[in-house]
Amino acid sequence: MTGNILISRRSIQLLRILVSGIFLVAGLSHLLNVEKTAQRIEQASFKGLALYFGDPQWLIILSGIVMLVAGFLFLIGYRTKWAAIILVAVLIPITLTVQVGQLTTLGPLFKNIAILGGLLFFILNDTDQLLK
Repeated sequence: MTGNILISRRSIQLLRILVSGIFLVAGLSHLLNVEKTAQRIEQASFKGLALYFGDPQWLIILSGIVMLVAGFLFLIGYRTKWAAIILVAVLIPITLTVQVGQLTTLGPLFKNIAILGGLLFFILNDTDQLLK
């Protein structure tokens, strides 16, 4: 069943801008605080997931760059769906590594789940066409 749902163009733009902010800030933080972020991974319950993919410091730098670039593209609305897919690909391993399995990170865990919901909105809906 398909149907048209009316939605404000401004609400789509606002959601995209607000969701992108977390990736811009986190990406910058990863690049400026590599050691601090590596320590968080070292203390994480599922640090083995990060270690499986390689040296945590390189992963932190790479994820920081990816979050900045894809976050900026998402912010300006360029290839929004693809930018959202890339951001999900970064968000899920970070969430699983650092926040799952730790009682003290339940708030950030559910924050990331909410961010995932925002990204899924742009993956599942052709918002580029809606805004034309």
